[in-house]
Amino acid sequence: MTPLASHPSLAPFADRTAEPLALGFAPDRLARLSAWMRRYVDAGKVPYLTTLIARDGEIAFLDACGSGDPDNQAPTPPVDHIARFYSMTKPITTVAAMTLLEEGLLQLDDPVARYIPEFADTRVYVSGPYSDMKTEPQQSPMTVRHLMTHTAGLTYGLFDPGPVGEAYRRTPVNFGASKGSLAEMAVAAASVPLCFQPGTKWTYSVATDVLGRVVEVVAGKPLDQVFQERILGPLGMVDTAFGVPAGKAGRMVACYEKTASVLMKRVDGGGDSRFSGTPAIFSGGGGLVSTIPDYLRFLEMLRRGGALGGTRVLGRKTVELMMANHLPGDIASMGVATFSEMPMVGLGFGLGGSILLDPAKAQVLGSEGEFAWGGLASTGFWVDRAEGISAIIVTQLMPSSSWPIRRELRNLVYQALVD
Repeated sequence: MTPLASHPSLAPFADRTAEPLALGFAPDRLARLSAWMRRYVDAGKVPYLTTLIARDGEIAFLDACGSGDPDNQAPTPPVDHIARFYSMTKPITTVAAMTLLEEGLLQLDDPVARYIPEFADTRVYVSGPYSDMKTEPQQSPMTVRHLMTHTAGLTYGLFDPGPVGEAYRRTPVNFGASKGSLAEMAVAAASVPLCFQPGTKWTYSVATDVLGRVVEVVAGKPLDQVFQERILGPLGMVDTAFGVPAGKAGRMVACYEKTASVLMKRVDGGGDSRFSGTPAIFSGGGGLVSTIPDYLRFLEMLRRGGALGGTRVLGRKTVELMMANHLPGDIASMGVATFSEMPMVGLGFGLGGSILLDPAKAQVLGSEGEFAWGGLASTGFWVDRAEGISAIIVTQLMPSSSWPIRRELRNLVYQALVD
């Protein structure tokens, strides 16, 4: 058992870390995870890997290998290193919105235009190139639930090669911009046509960024303050924020990118990261940095039905609603056969994360109802309430489609489960 498990930040989850068999895992089969991690690192495919598997609130597996900055021969980062969690921000933004729903301040079927009036006039793309786009009015209004499920008709300019994606780039619609505000960027998004009529398709998008602006409007506070008051503070997530303060810069790891010519190219530093300091825009879709111990607290809150220790963030039925499929079928039937490295057959989408509908169709080991998502730098998580599992894997390699890490990890974890 790695000494990482004895780190003080993991103390609430580490009572039985030396006994995976007591948690239902065969130790020899669980050890396959370490060998798999080292194959990736030794092949130069990722800078490092840190993996944590918890069951029933206790750590069954925790290991790390590689370097937090191979170019500078940095050591394997400690378990509480700070990393870019990117789209693993999305479930936190969704939880913030659901706390407002629980107070009667927000409803899933509320029109987004109630909070961001400019979306009332947003038209829908029909045909034609960027220079001559044909559009039509919305047949039914975009709702808060559409934002939470990526069925709003929004997109990402970074990934979308089509006419609407080009419009995002030219406008620009960029929630990671170094200037402006969340309010201004939401209005910019409303000025660009939707890709499709709300509710008719699934497309990964800036929808959760727009949801973050809705949260701000409803709460009457900046998104970072809402997060701190409703989620981060109550759960003791002390290292999760929209940026790294100067005093913690030494714990930030570098980020790498896989290109056509090299396996890894350094694109963002540790202490000199673009995430250093406080950003201009609080991106609810991808702006948080965090740590494994912090994010484990968030996952365990969800796994335990909305509470961790004596702190309740959500009600049990609210979590159940988040972890239900809100699509008419799977994501593949909504127009996306593959996303990142994951086939979308057998996967639905809840509020803020994917839902495993059918392991056989998805061709992966797991449990029906698993709630999961990942980030641009190849981070990932899942919560399996049926088996009591919370899992996190962290590295810093973009894009997340570089290697099938998250898909392979599921098989490695479940093949080790014997009780």
